[in-house]
Amino acid sequence: MRCRTDAEIDAYRRESLTDYSPAGVAHIEDVYRQFGQQCLDRMGAPFLANVGTASAVRDMDAVRAALGEEQINYLGFSYGTELGGAYAEQFGDRVRTMVLDGAVDPSLDPITKNVRQLAGFQRAFETYAADCAQSADCPLGTDPAQFVSRFHRLVDPLVATPGATADPRGLGYADAITGSGNALYSARYWPYLTSGLLGLTRGTDAGDLLLLADDYWRRDDSGHYSNMQDAFTAIRCVDTPFPTDPAVWADADQRLRAAAPFMAYGEFTGYAPHPVTGPGPGKVVVVSTTGDPATPYQAGVDLARQMGAALISFTGTQHTVVFNGDACVDTAVLDFFVHQRTPGNLSC
Repeated sequence: MRCRTDAEIDAYRRESLTDYSPAGVAHIEDVYRQFGQQCLDRMGAPFLANVGTASAVRDMDAVRAALGEEQINYLGFSYGTELGGAYAEQFGDRVRTMVLDGAVDPSLDPITKNVRQLAGFQRAFETYAADCAQSADCPLGTDPAQFVSRFHRLVDPLVATPGATADPRGLGYADAITGSGNALYSARYWPYLTSGLLGLTRGTDAGDLLLLADDYWRRDDSGHYSNMQDAFTAIRCVDTPFPTDPAVWADADQRLRAAAPFMAYGEFTGYAPHPVTGPGPGKVVVVSTTGDPATPYQAGVDLARQMGAALISFTGTQHTVVFNGDACVDTAVLDFFVHQRTPGNLSC
């Protein structure tokens, strides 16, 4: 599915959406209303009604049946843990083994889930900033009490004036926030975040932040986007619509700013809250990373408890870990998939 053209996504990314005056809020509502209408016009209501997780679960089982398999082995990352959990709940007898890495806790309401996620990003930002501060030229300085304020002194002016980049698009505020958040998914991206922030500090090329934002949006060198963001938003909206009460938004905004002052941003879509049940003992392993910014560690603990699953706890600062080079995790997961030997509650 595809709701927007490449040019329309470029235009959307130039919107800062930071004005909370009555006129500013009306503009924000218009931007999102236009996006919804673009999806409806280009994809049609019958198609959109069937892009949610519940439909995907039925599609998964249709694929299983078409392959002539009685049971499946499933590895799901991030949103894939929601999809896998939903499949296990509906078709538990058809699961042989299931590994869920970077767990989303379906028992939380969308706003609480989003607030906890952004709190995870705040912790990851603080971990990054502390590491950056070991260098004398860190753009955030060396005082932990000043990390957030120094970050905002660099990015907030971009609302009015884009930062300099070799790319003629320049670096807008939304892309600076998106790029910074994307860098926190893995410590491997931290040097690019530092480079971009140094570019803002010096008034030179902040292009690495734009590249990080492009990576999040899946924009290639030719300016073409994948459909991932359009599809993901549509899936979320079908699973559970946005809140429409302005009072709910105002309260959520305050909770977000308290949880993640460096970012202060969120999207409140997701499953209607419900605990998920497992397919039976010995069939599911949940993997959760202590410093995961996008799917906080506690969500994995809670999901494992709800499903009666084994839990692999990985100490690190990244989003998902399976088959990413950690021998402790990978050996346990392979042994589970091949021999159905559960690792118990393992720490790696």
